[in-house]
Amino acid sequence: MIQFNLLPDVKQEYMKAKRQKHSVIVISLLAAAVSLFVFVMLILTVNVFQKKHIKDLDTDIASSTKQLKETKDLDKILTIQNQLKSLPALHDAKPVTSRLFGYLTQITPAQVSLGNIDLNYETKIMSISGTADSLSTINKFVDTIKFTTYTESVGTDAATAGAAKPFNSVVLTSFSRGDDGSTYQISLLFEPAIFESSKNIALVVPKTVTTRSETEKPNQDIFQAIPKENQ
Repeated sequence: MIQFNLLPDVKQEYMKAKRQKHSVIVISLLAAAVSLFVFVMLILTVNVFQKKHIKDLDTDIASSTKQLKETKDLDKILTIQNQLKSLPALHDAKPVTSRLFGYLTQITPAQVSLGNIDLNYETKIMSISGTADSLSTINKFVDTIKFTTYTESVGTDAATAGAAKPFNSVVLTSFSRGDDGSTYQISLLFEPAIFESSKNIALVVPKTVTTRSETEKPNQDIFQAIPKENQ
């Protein structure tokens, strides 16, 4: 079957242009409709939805505020909660006082007994008094305290810091000598770091002085009462 196109070229061009015009108009109308829909939604969001959301939030805030105000002893409850939150930090910052007995065992010569220890963490002053067999032993005790150093390792870190002095300004404030021995009183400044729980402290005691830890006499009581006549 053979078909013949009897329309002139001008007519064909006209029909083609008309179809293109119709397509452009349809696309333009669709784009305008979408733009109008987006514009309407933006207006509704700003003027309706957001205002309603803000109003609901204000209502919730007012309700919660009223509920808090009606809570009995609210100030006390908040104070207790803040104190509870600070407990872990306070626990980590508190000194490990139990280390003191180990330190004293390491630095105290075998012939020296401790009668009284006064430790002040605010002033960092420690006072030690007790008895010894002679004044020479007391002087050795003072020298041991002066020349003792310590190393530290933080947490699980095996690396240790350089040696530092745990005790400073060591002074033999008073002493006396009697028939049964001698009494003494020593005042010193201690380094707070040796009692920090976050640090592992190891004392380095001079080997020239014989202490209880070196002579391996754990059963010998390091603490003994000071004779009344010498107190």
